[in-house]
Amino acid sequence: MGLAQSVALTGVSGSKALVVIDGAAPRFLSAGQSHQGVKLLGLQGEAATVEVNGQRQTLRVGDAPVSVGRAAPAGGGGQRIVLTADARGHFLPPGQINGREVQFMVDTGATSVALGESDARRINLKYEDGQRVRVNTANGQAVAHVVRLDSVRIGDVTVYGVEALVTPQSMSYVLLGNSFLNRFQMQRQNDQLTLEKRF
Repeated sequence: MGLAQSVALTGVSGSKALVVIDGAAPRFLSAGQSHQGVKLLGLQGEAATVEVNGQRQTLRVGDAPVSVGRAAPAGGGGQRIVLTADARGHFLPPGQINGREVQFMVDTGATSVALGESDARRINLKYEDGQRVRVNTANGQAVAHVVRLDSVRIGDVTVYGVEALVTPQSMSYVLLGNSFLNRFQMQRQNDQLTLEKRF
């Protein structure tokens, strides 16, 4: 059995974290304990800090499993993202835009990455400088802005120069559309989605 490939936090009980490694049965770990190369460093509320293959990861209860590359460089040089669907069949990986934390939702029907203005402001995206486009929304026409994101990161995979649409209506998630997904070879198997970087 090699090193872990994916880790999820399914619960916290006192000072123990209930983790699922590679989709196996959940196991309790207390701080300092290791299992299959996953070491629990500490707990804060509903978040656990673990170390996998020398990389620190913060896991939150209910988040999608974090895929951990086999000793991929910490600089986001990984090539592969493995996502697991939630109970409703959505892929909701946490990630970063320009280094700021966001919550993504994979949307193969969206042309580009799309986020609401409130998220854009929260991550200091200067979207007003972007190209103005008209979009049709449920409430009629609205003005959105097309911008280029310096970087989009999920797990240890980073993609640079990704086109995004900033829309006036607020959205619960940042839609991970085809301006990001097109850079990957996608493979869906049951509730797992694997993205292999093409270039």
